[in-house]
Amino acid sequence: MLSILRACHIGPTSAVTLISFLLASSLWWEGPALVIAFGIFLGQLLVGFTNDLYDYQDDLKHNRTDKPLVSGKITTAQLTRAIKIVTPLAILVNLFGPLGVNGGLIYLLGVGLGISYNFYFKFTLLSPLPYALAFAALVAAIVVATDRTPPLWLLISAACLGVAAHFANVIKDINEDLKSEIIGLPQKLGKKTSRVIIAILLIGTTLLLNSVTPSPVLLSIGLVGAGITIFASDKLIFKVLMIAVIVDLILLLNAADSQIGSLVV
Repeated sequence: MLSILRACHIGPTSAVTLISFLLASSLWWEGPALVIAFGIFLGQLLVGFTNDLYDYQDDLKHNRTDKPLVSGKITTAQLTRAIKIVTPLAILVNLFGPLGVNGGLIYLLGVGLGISYNFYFKFTLLSPLPYALAFAALVAAIVVATDRTPPLWLLISAACLGVAAHFANVIKDINEDLKSEIIGLPQKLGKKTSRVIIAILLIGTTLLLNSVTPSPVLLSIGLVGAGITIFASDKLIFKVLMIAVIVDLILLLNAADSQIGSLVV
């Protein structure tokens, strides 16, 4: 069971699920928020599972033994079976849970975009597009489910964080990707330019969220963390990114509580 979960990229999946729960909790109460988070989790499982299944041969070639398929801890048949089980569950929980049909469809669209990245967009210069739209769809789904209109600052912030995560996640594998002819936008631009783009996206997001709910301390930490991404090593850049994202998340949740929560339903 644990090996199957590792195939979903448990770190990012857990982070997205937690963020979803916290945002839902700021707009609902904990009961519906837990169900929403579970539905989000199921969708992220599908994105991660399909990614590992599709990348299996390439991961073998590069000896990525941290992947459970490559290490032999699970088989492709087991992972395929897990996808078949999770898919209907993800549809049912998201469409018939607290998100409702409208919110559920928006989130499932984001899941579809994540899967489309695995099979198509990762090989094109449009590789950031699914990340931007999927992250925006995630937060939009939760807000729409409460019969509110997602504010533009929320959608832009989520999209920017999604694209920054895409660039940061790719940097560590750029050399291997190029050998496998996986040429998305980060691979095309190279590490140095990708680092600058990550920093710009994080700085812009931090400034935008701070303009909604000002916090000098969080602003300073967020800007420093964003700047460090330019110089951090390939292995550390994603961790530094997470520091900046945590700051932005706090700002986002504060803004959601003070701004979205006060909107008239």
